[in-house]
Amino acid sequence: MSTRRQFLASAAAASCLPFLPRLGFGEESETERTAWYRKAKFGMFIHWGPYSQASIEASWPIMRPKTGGITQAEYVALSKTFNPVNFDPEAFVDLARSAGQQYMVFTTKHHDGFCMFDSAYTDYKITRSPYGKDIVAMLAKACGADGMPLGFYYSPPDMHHPDFRDTGKLAADNWNGEPDRPEWPIYLQYMQLQLTELLTRYGPAALIWFDGLYHQEKYDGARVLEMIHHLQPATLVNDRIGVDGDYETPEQFIPTAIPTKGVRLTGIAPSVSSKLKNSVPRPEDFRLWETCMTINDTWAYNKNDHNYKSSQTLIRGLVEVASRGGNFLLNVGPQPDGRIQPEFQDRLHVIGNWLTLNGDSIYDTTYGPVQGVTGLRTTASGKSLYVHLFDWPSGKCAVPGLDARVLSARLLANGRPLTFRQTDGNLEIDLPTEAPDPNVSVIALKTF
Repeated sequence: MSTRRQFLASAAAASCLPFLPRLGFGEESETERTAWYRKAKFGMFIHWGPYSQASIEASWPIMRPKTGGITQAEYVALSKTFNPVNFDPEAFVDLARSAGQQYMVFTTKHHDGFCMFDSAYTDYKITRSPYGKDIVAMLAKACGADGMPLGFYYSPPDMHHPDFRDTGKLAADNWNGEPDRPEWPIYLQYMQLQLTELLTRYGPAALIWFDGLYHQEKYDGARVLEMIHHLQPATLVNDRIGVDGDYETPEQFIPTAIPTKGVRLTGIAPSVSSKLKNSVPRPEDFRLWETCMTINDTWAYNKNDHNYKSSQTLIRGLVEVASRGGNFLLNVGPQPDGRIQPEFQDRLHVIGNWLTLNGDSIYDTTYGPVQGVTGLRTTASGKSLYVHLFDWPSGKCAVPGLDARVLSARLLANGRPLTFRQTDGNLEIDLPTEAPDPNVSVIALKTF
């Protein structure tokens, strides 16, 4: 039986999906489900596929050809030569751990439709490439052995599938999909069946990271969300499938203030964050969020892209995100042979070294009580407050608008106690001449 006929037979049984066994941990409240994620703060995003061979962005060169310098036929043919013989899943996990990253999100299928897992419903997949192995299975095994939470990026758009769009045309003509065609319901079943594979064959899924592009309502997100929650109730879902998820996903920018419910930030729209009020919201009004960002300018590996963010910029980005209660999902694009390039590794190691000394100010924290002060960011965890200084002041540091009574102050990196004075909600801390860290120095405060 052909793959296409196998899929149609399986799709006909899709209504049985709600009766599949659950793989999660049982019913939990929203707070319980998101607790690990709120504590984690820092994760690794991995964009990888055959496109890495051509040093082009994932999928977009066939959707917007002027951006890619490659024809659609050439792009599709890359799967026939993809053979990452140096892929070592344990090395990926070790790198994330050394960077202080607490979870990983892997691209199981990007918009081009190529699957990095052994899906039963397509031949356009890693196990039909020269490599021949299920990369998602290998990474899931390594993450499971290490206790590293693993999430799956999955693209609802699929340029390769004939029921998503008329593949007799170039993807540039109809890359948003064609939901008015009679084949559309079959595509939705295909999508749900692949998600079922990811949720039933690879162990616990920490999260599903959708990337639905435009008009996301066409993906029947409510049904998809219900299916995910049935199969793995503990799995978190982002907000890119047309329904409200567990968290928002601003892309390549950091909101200028603490996100709150009712202001949508998803996508490449930093101007939207200007609608946020620069104040400290009530906990019940806070909106869980995660900024995803690249180390250079591209998500996929590109040998020509040398515009790397400095380690200091990345550390300060992590602090900016944590100070507003968010998570920082930092991307790496592995090379065609499966290794992560040295420029990425070097920066991740520097971040990890900083977190070794200052991690208490990031992990298991939320937004701090002082916001909008130039050169200063705060995070909070219980009775502990952390003051992050980007530019080391001369002699003393002023922290305005702090209502909590401070009992002690110390440098977090070396434990050195600091003298201070507090009057009328303003705190003044005496500082040594030299900053303990050239990237970001942290003062730990204990409050009453």
